[in-house]
Parts: sequence; C-alpha cells; structure tokens
Amino acid sequence: MVAHTLHAARPGLRVWALEPYCGGSHKHFLRGLALASEHEFRVFALPGRHWKWRMHGGALALAAQTAEGLRGRRSAEQLRLPDVLFVSDMLDLPTFRGLAGPPLDRVPTLLYFHENQLTYPLPEGVERDLGYGMRNLLSAAAATRVLFNSDYHRLEFLSAAEELLASLPDEVPPGLLDGVRAKSGVLPVGCDLRRFDEHRERALAEAAQGRWGDPAQGPLLVWNQRWEYDKAPGALFAGVRALRERGVSFRLAVAGSGEGVPTQEFLRAREDLADHIVHWGRAAKDSDYAALLWAADVVVSTAIHEFFGIAVVEAIYCGCRPVLPRRLSYPGLIPLSAHDDVLYGEGGLVEALVKALDRPHAWSEEWQRTWVARFDWAALGPRYDAEIRRCRDSGLDATALGKR
Repeated sequence: MVAHTLHAARPGLRVWALEPYCGGSHKHFLRGLALASEHEFRVFALPGRHWKWRMHGGALALAAQTAEGLRGRRSAEQLRLPDVLFVSDMLDLPTFRGLAGPPLDRVPTLLYFHENQLTYPLPEGVERDLGYGMRNLLSAAAATRVLFNSDYHRLEFLSAAEELLASLPDEVPPGLLDGVRAKSGVLPVGCDLRRFDEHRERALAEAAQGRWGDPAQGPLLVWNQRWEYDKAPGALFAGVRALRERGVSFRLAVAGSGEGVPTQEFLRAREDLADHIVHWGRAAKDSDYAALLWAADVVVSTAIHEFFGIAVVEAIYCGCRPVLPRRLSYPGLIPLSAHDDVLYGEGGLVEALVKALDRPHAWSEEWQRTWVARFDWAALGPRYDAEIRRCRDSGLDATALGKR
C-alpha cells in the first residue's frame, strides 16, 4: 500500500502513522484522525487481511516503506524526520525499531490499542497463542505513550499482562508492567457521527412510507454488529425467537457485515424469522446504513467481546434505544442514570427487549444523543492532538535525560 500524506500544509507536528492492518474500523479510524487533526499525517499502511502475518511480518514491510519515505525526503538542506510515530497494536514495535534503525528508532512513539491479543475471546476449541499477546506487551514497553480505546480495555489488558508475566519461569525485568501502566491512558475511538445528520430528514420520511416494513407491525429492532462469534449472534436469534413466542410485535433488521459464506446459524435465522425481517446484510451504501439507523427504534447487542462499540455508538446517536449487556465496555458508554434502563444482566436479554420495544422512545433523542456526542471527531480531535504533542514532549524529555 502506497504511503500518502494528509493535510501537509497544516502547522502542527509531523506524524507518521504506521498501520499493518489498514482495513475496517482501523482504516476508518486512521482516516478520521488524520482529517480531524491539526498535525500533518503521513500514513504508511498494509492491506487489512492476514492479521497473523501482519503481526509477524508487518514490521518488516513497514520498515521498508518508511526507509523509502526517508529517502524521498532527503534534500541538500535537511532530512525532515517525523516528530511522532503513531502506531496501532498490530505492529511489533520493537522489531520495527530494530529493522528501521536510526534515526527512526529514536522518534517518540504513541501506541494505540484498538484490541489486544491477550484477552480477545477465541472460538470454542481454539487455544490462545501467547506469542501475539507478548508482542502487544513488548510494544507497550517500547512505546513512549500508550493509549487504550476504553478504560475497560486498559484494565483488562494490564490484568492479563500481569498474569502472563507471573507465569514466566525467570528473568522478567522488575517494574516492566509498572512502566507500561505509568505511561498508559484512555482515549475513546473517534467516530464520524455528524455524517448521519444530513440523512435524518429523508430517512424518517422514507421510514414512514414503509421503506423498512409497515410501522404498524411493531417497532424496528436493529442488530448492526459484525457477523462473528464474538458478537454472539446465537444469543440474539434465541432472544428474538423468544419475543415471537410471546407474541411481541416487532420488525427485525440484521445489518453489520460478515466475510465468506454465512453460517448455518444465520441461514436458519433468516428462514424461520422471515416474517419479521425487513433488512438482511450489510447496507449497500453509507446513506442506506444511516437511513436504517434513523428509522430503527431499538438497537441490541449480545456481544461477548467489545473493547469500545462503534456500531452501538452510531445507533445511539441516531436515536435507537440501546439494549446492552451490563459488562464489557458498554457501561462506560452510558450515563450512570440510564444504566438500569439500558443494561441487562445475565439471562435478562428477553425482558430487556420486551421493555425497550414497549417504550422505544421513553426519553428524548436529544438527551440520548448527548451520551455519545463526546465521541465525535469534532470533540476528540483536539484531545488526540494534545496526546500527540504530549508524546513528542515526553520523547524530548527522555532524550534530554539520556534515556534514549
């Protein structure tokens, strides 16, 4: 993937973003950050596929890319190094530094954790390869500053890292995890929420005209998660079937995205819930996705893994009453005063759905939108800019003290 520069004329710092897995939410995040930032971003990235190989070999390819980037910036006057490297958890940072060598190995580095390989849940029967988690930990140790997308994620990673280090036979440097903890912080994922605003009026008009089925058939329930095991689609389908057996009126939209051939679980659900389904599969265009969220009344999650929750944040912004597990990152998305109305405990999914479908508009959309407006890039862009400057300054301080 060819490196490219965004906002070269801006007066801020020079930032080189390194992303071994530039696909899906990683790609959208990096583009949103570069557009929202006051800093000049140059992106070095690899296609978002083969994640295991990216963690093994991404550093090799990105070291070659950045070496070419340095050669391209040489002049008779000055070699313009980046002020900060902004890297994701998919990069093996120590290996990259060793391969890149000077002068890039001395550039202050901000490591952002979208996910981690110590606590990401695995499919049944799959044994965890701790080598990937160790790469995450060593990258955190090598970085100047470490950020997580939620406090839940930060605490879970540090706890798992502590267990990993305690299990090693010997020669674990004392204070390793204390150092990581001291330079770690939390900064939520930036979301492009304002893009939904332009579609609201048309979306509501189309919904009233029956684009998503007859509103008289009941409220519209949307599930907009990835079609993967960690989002527990089986729990969703079981809950929806229970609603049908109780005679609850509802329409169902199963959005999100999946790769490859749908599993039997999805095929069976599409067949036996056909009378309720008004949408199935990934929305063809972003405007269609926005129209669906504005039309929906309730959004539900049954996930067993969520470090942040972009899809849920988008639905909440568009007025969908959320029904979410009382665990993972979800409590951090919702104000404490709304926890009892939004979050459900173990075994409480069906009752929570019945309650939400009975009163999908129990509070104002304007108030609900304030829950998540803080995650829009307009609010988070300046915070990322400040963290990037903080990383640069920490790197300069470390150099002055002879630590680098």
